[in-house]
Amino acid sequence: MEWGRAKTILILSFLLLNVVLGIQLWSSRADLLDLEANAIGAAEEIQRLSKSKNIQVPPDIPKDVPKLREIVVRFDDNFNPEKAVPLAAPFKFDPLISKGSFRDVLARTGIPKIESYQFDPMTSLGGTYVFHQLYGTLPMFDVQLRLFEKNGQITSYQQGYVEVQSDVQQKEQKVITAYIALRSLIENYLPSGAVITSVRLGYHGQVYNSQTLNMWPSWRVSLGNADGDVYYVHALNGAVEGPQKSKK
Repeated sequence: MEWGRAKTILILSFLLLNVVLGIQLWSSRADLLDLEANAIGAAEEIQRLSKSKNIQVPPDIPKDVPKLREIVVRFDDNFNPEKAVPLAAPFKFDPLISKGSFRDVLARTGIPKIESYQFDPMTSLGGTYVFHQLYGTLPMFDVQLRLFEKNGQITSYQQGYVEVQSDVQQKEQKVITAYIALRSLIENYLPSGAVITSVRLGYHGQVYNSQTLNMWPSWRVSLGNADGDVYYVHALNGAVEGPQKSKK
């Protein structure tokens, strides 16, 4: 008798678990469909807004909305981002080579911590190749390694490097979408006829005369004008900073 009751309870428990899992699966599916629909609607809205102001937007607007937090970094005194360091063995640099060969070439330069940086083609112009130090998979836009080309060879570099302070703990928040950032810029900041060449999520902060730097998740929006204007949109509260002139 006890075994029969236990079997019945066990069967009912499995049935209840299946119902709960089914509801969760349906809810997750509904969330995904809602997110996809919102993304499609947001993309269409950006197209309408940009068309009304004759503003060009790139086709590959990021759709990710990760959870991120503000960070505090400390500059490493062993690196001077304002000092050009000559290379003992200049080399030819071609950013169009395959990724594997790209890494191999950089590894042979002797530049310290070269694996911590990611190439940024948007700001690499006029014989200067710009890399940003990464935090996780995201670039820290204000922490750069810059390679300088002369007569077709990389002959020197400038390098900044930071350590992220591990004792700073802040709650992660979901960032605003790239579409929201673009909508704010198009409606309120960008002139008619502007050309947006790149939208990139990363970290940005204000550099003061201090060894530490507060950085927050930001959407970097680059324009294709003569000055290379760049806007930063705070990815947690939507505040807009810019335009800034890109360093060419």
